[in-house]
Amino acid sequence: MNEFRLPPLAAWLAIGAVSLPVLTGLHPGQKAPPAPADSTDRPRWVVPDIRRIPQTPEGNLIRYGRELIARTSDYLGPAGKVRPLSNGMNCQNCHLDAGTRFLGNNYGAVYATYPKFRARSGTRETIVKRISDCFERSLNGRAPDSTSREMTAMIAYMKWLGSGVPKGRTPKGTGVEKLRYPDRPADPAAGGRLYTAKCAVCHGKNGEGIKAGKSFVYPPVWGPDSYNDAAGLYRLSNFAGFVKNNMPFGATPEAPQLTDEEAWDLAAFVNSQPRPHKDQSGDWKDLRQKPIDFPFGPYADSFPEKQHKYGPYRPILESLKQP
Repeated sequence: MNEFRLPPLAAWLAIGAVSLPVLTGLHPGQKAPPAPADSTDRPRWVVPDIRRIPQTPEGNLIRYGRELIARTSDYLGPAGKVRPLSNGMNCQNCHLDAGTRFLGNNYGAVYATYPKFRARSGTRETIVKRISDCFERSLNGRAPDSTSREMTAMIAYMKWLGSGVPKGRTPKGTGVEKLRYPDRPADPAAGGRLYTAKCAVCHGKNGEGIKAGKSFVYPPVWGPDSYNDAAGLYRLSNFAGFVKNNMPFGATPEAPQLTDEEAWDLAAFVNSQPRPHKDQSGDWKDLRQKPIDFPFGPYADSFPEKQHKYGPYRPILESLKQP
């Protein structure tokens, strides 16, 4: 079996929390949550060695794309040297280690799986559309120009990260893990106690993060500078899988510091806090394809919005099996 290899990284790393992942969600018609990524026979994703990026114009574009992912705010933040498009967070605050960390919401399968149909928009989306969504939702800003050097560079970097991944395939360890649903509602109060004990030292007592210069070293997880309520991590299943394998600092898939239930509770607490709002009235035109943990109605079933946000989710799943 191929082994995961982490490339050398720039000295500056934001090992923080959250932004919009490249994920697919559960939706009506699925009979059970997917198994964890490492339980399958799929080949394990191997990160390309950054030292092998060629010293060519194409290689320079790839390196620039990586720099934009790691230090988004320096270039495209409120005081960015290129243009102000985002809220001050960096893409790698969520796509960890510049989108290379195993089960850290990495970009390993992006180029191989796009363009693809996404039920949220009801359209076949390109990588340009997906990146644009990240800027508008997770970075609570505006999309880069689709023909800009910055958009071209980010796509070139994602293509390079996915080099060797066959078209249409999703290797083991890409994206984030989907945890099994708990048999109870996720508990924001319990999550708040966990946050105080394990997370506040990096992300702040009030979720405000820690900033150095133009960039967040540890990003805000709620409040005006954080991701908005249209971001992927505003869904508990995405947030829980992300933090289980990566948080608190030092956690890995092999040595997690949270149980599954703690990850769900922590997700419930963070996502119960105030954050920017984005109009989502144009999303999910086909309610049958709406993920069951999407926190805003309407739905194709009769379960209340609170249960869709916090669970328990199994009764919703069971109802979908009924003829």
